[in-house]
Amino acid sequence: MLLVKTIVENPEFVIERLAIKNRDARPAVEKIVALDKEKREIQKQLEDNKAEQNGLAKKIGELFKNGDKAGAEAAKVRSTELKTIIKEQEDKFQALDKELFDTLVLLPNLPYELVAPGKSAEDNVEIRRGGENPDFKDFQPLCHWDLAKKYDIIDFETGVKITGAGFPLYKGKGAKLQRALINFFLDEAEKSGYLEVEPPVLVNEASGFGTGQLPDKEGQMYHCEVDNLYLVPTAEVPVTNIYRDEILDAKQLPIKHCAYTPCFRREAGSYGSDVKGLNRLHEFDKVELVQIVHPDKSYNALDMMVLHVEGLLKKLKLPYRIIRLCGGDMSFTSAMTYDFEVWCAAQGKWLEVSSVSNFESFQANRLKLRFREEGDKKSKLCHTLNGSGLALPRIVASILENCQKADKIEIPEVLRQYTHFDTIE
Repeated sequence: MLLVKTIVENPEFVIERLAIKNRDARPAVEKIVALDKEKREIQKQLEDNKAEQNGLAKKIGELFKNGDKAGAEAAKVRSTELKTIIKEQEDKFQALDKELFDTLVLLPNLPYELVAPGKSAEDNVEIRRGGENPDFKDFQPLCHWDLAKKYDIIDFETGVKITGAGFPLYKGKGAKLQRALINFFLDEAEKSGYLEVEPPVLVNEASGFGTGQLPDKEGQMYHCEVDNLYLVPTAEVPVTNIYRDEILDAKQLPIKHCAYTPCFRREAGSYGSDVKGLNRLHEFDKVELVQIVHPDKSYNALDMMVLHVEGLLKKLKLPYRIIRLCGGDMSFTSAMTYDFEVWCAAQGKWLEVSSVSNFESFQANRLKLRFREEGDKKSKLCHTLNGSGLALPRIVASILENCQKADKIEIPEVLRQYTHFDTIE
């Protein structure tokens, strides 16, 4: 959530920056400026009226003491009038405060200065590539869904029977490959200084609001209506909310956590080849990286997270590319995002496997997550970051498609200590 102070002091700047995200923010910004001004005026009147009322309370006693009964009665009448006026002003102030808040939470985060304008993924900026695309000379490569059936490692049909489309059943070496990837990603995160946590996969409304999923992505989340709880779309939500409503000591920063959770996304409106096989699921496994850092160090932290995720793909020896998202392709909460995509050879397409984002103080303001420097009385908002390190489905798809041979699938060498097998045959 943006700071009201930022909007009121720099309205044109906010409008200009949000235009990078293809958002016409002028009506909302002008409304916020006007509401804030009216709130301040009401607050000043309230303070003056309360001061007068407090003064009258003392004065009434003195007037009675001095025998000025008429003066005391007049003061009591005025005090009663003020009581009514103050109540009306308090109600007005609360109504203005709610209207301002309801307008404010619908404004997205400001994009960082390096974010390019653009309307869609076509306008994203490729930063670099790594790895080599496989060259299939002796056989026609199969897509991962055909490989899954050939080697009996992922059963999409039974998943449909049990739950529905987008809920695959992993079997045998397919299940072991899932577990191997989770353990590999967690171990690599630990080597990079992340503390592993195991959070709940159901969160309350306050947690969804704190990280910006609510109200922006409410329709994409699975909602347990009886208890008003939400299945997590990513471990970012519960992990970041560990520190909601906290004031940290600056010495505690940076805080680095990693977590494995299943993730649940309705993916409403998705259709076509993009949802085939493992390309887009309603339930999938992911290891998430979360950092809470000093504002002066958040972009250095972002660079380090990018290098960490890139290191995972290098160790898996998968062809990848890194994309910096343009304004029109960024999330509601992000100030800057790098996407990682892997090449799926048989499909002949790039698939996103990670987004690494800096949210600056946007989430922290919603979370009321602050820190205090030694010797300072005033606290400041932290910066928060997160990234997938990594999401499993498309990594599995890429491994199956890129590492296939005519009669087997070779497991990346770095995973073999976890799978305890070298090939799927």
